[in-house]
Amino acid sequence: MVAIALFGAGGKMGYRLAKNLKGSRFDVRHVEVSDAGKERLKNDLGFICVDVDTALSGADVVILAVPDTAIGKVAAGISQKLKAATMVVALDAAAPFAGHLPERADLTYFVTHPCHPPIFNDETEMSAKKDHFGGLFAKQHIVSALMQGPEEAYGLGEEIAKVIWAPVMRSHRVTVDQMAMLEPGLSETVCASLLVVMRQAMDECVARGVPAQAARDFLLGHMNVLGAVIFKEVDGVFSDACNKAIEFGIPALMRDDWKNVFEPEEIAASIRRIT
Repeated sequence: MVAIALFGAGGKMGYRLAKNLKGSRFDVRHVEVSDAGKERLKNDLGFICVDVDTALSGADVVILAVPDTAIGKVAAGISQKLKAATMVVALDAAAPFAGHLPERADLTYFVTHPCHPPIFNDETEMSAKKDHFGGLFAKQHIVSALMQGPEEAYGLGEEIAKVIWAPVMRSHRVTVDQMAMLEPGLSETVCASLLVVMRQAMDECVARGVPAQAARDFLLGHMNVLGAVIFKEVDGVFSDACNKAIEFGIPALMRDDWKNVFEPEEIAASIRRIT
């Protein structure tokens, strides 16, 4: 049986992973520093946490379900206790991309991250419809990267990823650099920023007299239909008026050089700010 040491098991992310790993083929040892996290694991899932040395004894895989800012410290603290060929799993590309994992060529580094449930889906159960994050009821896609280690290790890493992010639809293999381009580049720097601007635009309409519920309903409804056309979810086209609004709207809202956020040095700078 593959033994997994799950660090941060009682935290927000770690708890999700602990819950999904329960009942799997893996032998999971739970490590948590906070008393509240330990109690949550014991009361909700029936798990008793162990100390670091017990968790790492004979461990084949170590999952670092800890904040990006703590990964370097935690990884450095356990590095010398890991046997050769141990797989270290990070749940985000930021810390690995920034070089915060120990320099040990005999370890395998695997990075995985959820895409989260897509806006356009076939969910019918309300629990799945309300699972916006994923990993509970709603199906989602995932991305994974084998940062270093033997090629045959990818299969084990992907198997673990499919369990911790379940239920999973498509599993995409990317590089760590590509994952960093997706986050923070695409998902946070671009998508989150533009969504905040959209919310600010909605609030501006309300400030100018539009009823708040009417503005929200109008915006979210149009996000649905416009997004379906733009992302080819449906076979449709925009009206001439809409196309003209886009033609004049993009230059008014976006700098000409906005795609520079995807340049390697910009991605690196963004990651340095969060790690």
